[in-house]
Amino acid sequence: MDSEAIELSLVAMDSCFTAFDKDCDDRLSLAEFTLICRALFRNDKGHIYIVPTDHLEQMFAVFDKNQDGYIDRDEFTFCWNNWIKTIVRPINAFLVVDVQNDFISGSLNISNCGAQHNGLEVIDPINKLIDTVEFDSVFYSLDWHPADHVSFIDNIKQRPIHPTSPLNADNAAVYDTVIFAGPPPMKQRLWPRHCVQDTWGSELHKDLKIVENSIKIYKGTNPEVDSYSVFWDNKKMSDTTLCAQLKLKSVTDVYVCGIAYDVCVGATATDALSAGYRTVLIDDCCRGVDLQDIEATKESVLNSHGVIVHSKEVKAMVEGRDRRPELGFKLAMELKNGENENKRGRRQI
Repeated sequence: MDSEAIELSLVAMDSCFTAFDKDCDDRLSLAEFTLICRALFRNDKGHIYIVPTDHLEQMFAVFDKNQDGYIDRDEFTFCWNNWIKTIVRPINAFLVVDVQNDFISGSLNISNCGAQHNGLEVIDPINKLIDTVEFDSVFYSLDWHPADHVSFIDNIKQRPIHPTSPLNADNAAVYDTVIFAGPPPMKQRLWPRHCVQDTWGSELHKDLKIVENSIKIYKGTNPEVDSYSVFWDNKKMSDTTLCAQLKLKSVTDVYVCGIAYDVCVGATATDALSAGYRTVLIDDCCRGVDLQDIEATKESVLNSHGVIVHSKEVKAMVEGRDRRPELGFKLAMELKNGENENKRGRRQI
């Protein structure tokens, strides 16, 4: 940032503080902070989102660092630089999960699963987002399994089954869960052979638009462990390159969509939230396997302060014109956690 931009930012910060310091006492009370939140959390049509009182109080406490019941100018500087600026100008990543042939019309066609969803239906809304929304970065993930992968039912006899497994190699069927002996013992849902490396089934669907300079993330490459999330394998033994790429690009917000809603998409959204990202699940750009599991996925995302939206809402959010309080609360709690980690680190030193 050049000196002129820094100076303008400082002027804007000072003007903001002064505008909401209604009683001119050079500090912001909870009531005045609430007015800031009313100005911040609204959509592009002027609708003001209601922020629960307990969330307002918790966010206020994050920025009232000396706990005197007010946010002074120094504390507001932290609030401005680390919270308000991110809410108004987020850095957005679009993550398209596993829109591959095998899940749409191949060996693991999700239309044959309980929810009977048509995976092909995600392509048009995803393409429209790619055409109309300027994401800061776009990622495509691919299941990329070796032929001897642990998740394939036709490989079940390649590995010993643990004595506690409810099913064995002779009576387990596709979509069942067994426990392999390991070590360590490992639960594994059994799938049809799918997305084998360098096969037609593993390719992204031909109608899916691929953005120039986008990044492909390959997962499930270890034959001994499955990998639903685009961040980690299922045992959290190794991560993909996604974590490093997001940090390199200073991403604040992750938009997640693709196949399957309740498996790889859900696991990815969960890990994005756990990693501290403001996370948005795009409902109409996802299709899944099991209706109950899809609802459980939605509930988990919402309970972790993620947001679920329709694709038509995404553009305004990416541009900072539709600012959701859930994402503001998520960011404030991450800032609080970061401060607590720093304090623990200082005590250890």
